[in-house]
Amino acid sequence: MSFITRLQHAWSVFSNRDPTDGYSSSYSGYSTYYKPDRVVLLPSNEQSIVNSIITRIAIECSSLKIEHVRVDENHNYLETIDDSLNQCLNVEANIDQSGRKFIQDTVLDLLDEGTIAIVPTKWDISESNPTVQIKELRAGKIIQWYPDRIQVRLYNEDTGKNEDVIVKKKFAAIVENPLYPVMNAPNSTGRRLIRTQNMLDKINANNTSGKLNIIIQVPYSFKSPIMKQRAEDRHKEIEMQLKDSKYGIGYIDSQEKVVQLNRPLENNLQSQIEYLTTQYYGQLGITDEVMKGTANPQVMQNFYIRTIEPIMTAIRDEMVRKFLSKTARTQGQYIMFWNQPFKYISINNVGETFDKLRRNEIITSNEGRGFLGMKPSMDQNADSLSNPNMPRQDQPLDSEMPVDQDAPVDEEEIQNGNQEVY
Repeated sequence: MSFITRLQHAWSVFSNRDPTDGYSSSYSGYSTYYKPDRVVLLPSNEQSIVNSIITRIAIECSSLKIEHVRVDENHNYLETIDDSLNQCLNVEANIDQSGRKFIQDTVLDLLDEGTIAIVPTKWDISESNPTVQIKELRAGKIIQWYPDRIQVRLYNEDTGKNEDVIVKKKFAAIVENPLYPVMNAPNSTGRRLIRTQNMLDKINANNTSGKLNIIIQVPYSFKSPIMKQRAEDRHKEIEMQLKDSKYGIGYIDSQEKVVQLNRPLENNLQSQIEYLTTQYYGQLGITDEVMKGTANPQVMQNFYIRTIEPIMTAIRDEMVRKFLSKTARTQGQYIMFWNQPFKYISINNVGETFDKLRRNEIITSNEGRGFLGMKPSMDQNADSLSNPNMPRQDQPLDSEMPVDQDAPVDEEEIQNGNQEVY
């Protein structure tokens, strides 16, 4: 390639000329200093322990594998349908979110609000294929409910703002949190935990507000207005001494006394919070080990069954009901999600687990290598679903091996019994 050709095809992100469309040093339009489509939690959830809990659940949900697939009459997986809907769920949901980030934000918004709507923002309908091809998805909060429509607050990528739009219910996947009575109901354990923690936070804020919380005992009575005014003047004088002093030093009369009041306030709020937190964990199927990341596979499996699976099932069922037509469902189209089967297995048990699955003809060697992130083997048997410890149909047993009758026989070895004679 010549220098002129390379110069014609050279580009920089800081240039404002072709072929760098979209790259410029200046741009006129709506802008913000923060990501405008980011999920903003309710203030009560954001400032409490509930924030860390729902964030952990959302991350675990987004780690699942969710795909648009084709199933048989028994709902067994046959193949993955790599269409635009599958791309939204796995690669790019919209210009701002990847597939995994979309699921995480959707679950986070669902657990925070209790009910949300997943709305297709771009779709295509072709003459050859009457099925709606969903191009982009966004999740939003439901502002108003109508008989056959809902008003949803969605992020408009064209204007860069959140806008309220009215969509038909049959075009939007309306998902309700299956744990709503525990997390979002007004008198649920989650709300009680939030209210109790907010009360404790207010007490702690008052105790650490920088106030001295002291009382000056003056050597005279101030029942009369004159003496009371004298006490007020003395109070302001001591306050100004401490305020104007460089090191906060003041003085009092020898007959005046200081009574300190900033001792901790005794209450049972902390014990109530610990009790409600334990109860909240139990109702959600979460343990301290799950939050700390030290849970064993059995605990994580229980967390997946009791907490993750109901949430993802609610999202999946609404997507199937609203985004797949009756004709598509009749043709076997479905949306499925899987948990990573070897996600919680320690490295010490990987070999034993793969060996059992291979001997029972559940996975092949290359499928096991793929789970470990290794390249496929070029061995012809690496893709065969067979037990390596059992002879294959094309491999005869030792007793069926042909014998060469013309092979020379050593008489001395026959006499010593070191060779069989056929």
